[in-house]
Parts: sequence; structure tokens; C-alpha cells
Amino acid sequence: MMQLVNNYLGLCKLKVVALIVFTAMVGMFLATSPPGMVPWDVLLWGNLGIGMAASAAAAINHVLDAREDAKMARTHRRPLPQGQVTGTQALIFAVALGAVSMVILVVFINVLTATLTFISLLGYAVVYTMYLKRATPQNIVIGGAAGAAPPILGWAALTNTIDPHALLLFLIVFIWTPPHFWALAIHRRDEYAKVDIPMLPVTHGIPFTRLQILLYTIMLLMVSVLPFATRMSGYFYLAGALLLGAGFLWYAIQLMQGKDVAMKTFGYSIWYLMAIFAILLVDHYLPLLQ
Repeated sequence: MMQLVNNYLGLCKLKVVALIVFTAMVGMFLATSPPGMVPWDVLLWGNLGIGMAASAAAAINHVLDAREDAKMARTHRRPLPQGQVTGTQALIFAVALGAVSMVILVVFINVLTATLTFISLLGYAVVYTMYLKRATPQNIVIGGAAGAAPPILGWAALTNTIDPHALLLFLIVFIWTPPHFWALAIHRRDEYAKVDIPMLPVTHGIPFTRLQILLYTIMLLMVSVLPFATRMSGYFYLAGALLLGAGFLWYAIQLMQGKDVAMKTFGYSIWYLMAIFAILLVDHYLPLLQ
């Protein structure tokens, strides 16, 4: 029984979902004005619904990518390639998970959050996975919009609005996504080429991809100061954003110099996003500590 549960949990990409839920939760807390506590029902049901929807999208991604996953070293141990779960079982699981998430969000949160979450689910599971991923080397740029939505979802869960400040959080994640994923794509270039997925290092080469990572990292550094520029956050956040951005830029420059730091860049990018949202959260509540 436990093995069966683990097989289905393996479809959910729990590490990715945890990051999604974290950024959504930070969106909820930043939406409190003045800084305060998010109501427990919103915190519980909102994050549960968003997390379940993200898990459903991940499971659909597993189903659609099963053939390619079986051929790639990074993914061949996933439940479908290993035969631990069938495609039909995984699809039923995904649909059920997605349906329950929508019910939770509509009943316990609000229709706006449910609608935006459903659009994000379709954006990742259908538009990105079924079409963009195999159609253009800019797949992760366009498809990144779905992955950047959680802060908006969290904000909407509390306020039932789409706030301009939430859009700034969306923009940070949106610009962060290409250099984050392209660093991994450089490391896994041969595997993507083997399964005919037109990732940027495959279609345009590694030197061009390194340049794009550098340019996007510079854009990310500029975008990351917008919460301070718009008085959404204070000097504590500004200092943290600049330090984190400088670290990301250092890795991007190392890549441009031809050094083998693609996976280190990828790893740092994950910590970067977690840290910058954590600093946003701390900065939001600093007035209560003074």
C-alpha cells in the first residue's frame, strides 16, 4: 500500500510543488495590509487547493512526456517509465486531483482564485507540455507564465483581486524561469537532442544559451528591485535582492567564460527564488519588530 502511495506521489513533482506553494503563501502574507496574519482557513484551503492543482498539472506532464522520459537519464526512473503506474491510472489521478482542487478553491476561497489556478494548470499541462515544449526553443519563456502565477494566486486567495504588487512578484518568477531552466538544459543538452525536444542549447548551441542566461540574469537583477522602487518593500529587501542577484550574475558570468558550472547555476537559482521570497516576507513584517 505504501509503495502504491509513493508511486502516485512520484507523479506530483513534490519538490516543485513545494516551491509553488511557498511562493503562493508568501503572496498571501504580502497581501495583508497592514502586516498581519492570514486567516487560517485561507492559509490552509488556499495552499491545499493550489498545491493539488500544481500536482495535477505535474501528473498530466508525466503522462504526456512518458515516452521521452523513458529515454532520458534524468527522468527514466519516474513512475510511468518504470511501469509502476499506467498512463490511464495517472490520468485518472490527475483529473481527480485537479477536480478536487477546483472544488476546494471555489467553495472555501473564491472563484477568481479557482479560475486563475485552472488557467495556470491548463497553461502548464496543455499549452506548454503538449505544444510549446516541442514547437519552439522559446518554450520555457512563453510557458513560464504558468509557473510564475502562484504569487498572484496567493494574493487573490486573500483579497479576491489581481493586485499590481502581485504582478511584480509574477514578473520576478517569470524572468527567473529561463536562466533557471536553461542552465539545466545546458547540462542535459544531449538528452534533449536525443528525444527531439528543441531546447535552446539544442537549436542554438551552448554559447548562445550562455549569453541568454546572462542577459536574463541582468534583467532579473533589475526587475528584482521593483518591489523597492514601488515602495512595496524596504531597504532590507533591497539589500537582499541585490546580494542574491549579484550571486546569480556571478554564476552567469562564469558560464559565459565557458566554465562547467551549469548545474551549480541551476542549484543556485532554486535557492535564489526561495531566498528572495523569504526576504520579501521578512521585510513585510519588519515594522512589527521595530
